[in-house]
Amino acid sequence: MEDSALSKIGAKLRYHRRLRGMTLQDVARDARCSESMVSKIETATVRPSLTMLSRLAAALETNVSVFFSEGTGDDIVTRAGTRPRLDTDALRRGDGVTLERLVPYAPHYMIQANIHIIAPGGCSDGLISHVGEEVGYLIEGQLALEVDGLHFLLGPGDSFHFDSERPHGYRNPGPHEARVLWLNTPPTF
Repeated sequence: MEDSALSKIGAKLRYHRRLRGMTLQDVARDARCSESMVSKIETATVRPSLTMLSRLAAALETNVSVFFSEGTGDDIVTRAGTRPRLDTDALRRGDGVTLERLVPYAPHYMIQANIHIIAPGGCSDGLISHVGEEVGYLIEGQLALEVDGLHFLLGPGDSFHFDSERPHGYRNPGPHEARVLWLNTPPTF
């Protein structure tokens, strides 16, 4: 994430926290983190993981998409090479995971679609669960998927579907980049 992206996330976190009349302490308690962590994210001095953003969004009774919203909902076509990308923390996850948005976030959209680009050894930031459903299709590479304690190894052409409330996570155990077409409803990232 670039510094400007971190600043936008911090500003949106502060805005939504104040909009709900919550203090730093309130958000920290509900997100199960320190008040200092919330403050550092708001001031763009810390790069939050996707899991942390998910917990902050839950504390604010919204979803992670609000931290990255830029679309108006009027876009119909997004050209190759112009789709927004969300990078995870490369310092903790090697080359990590990049989410390439197929559907720009807009508050009224009911679906989210990304291409998850996962470097060898890259993985989700632990297990997460949230409201909704997910479906995916492995375009290339390998994907180790864990859903509610069940483990699956997927190859190109394999697909999956599960209730998002089941704890889930993934990693790329292969030697090459993995690309997964991943859809959720409602939008979460």
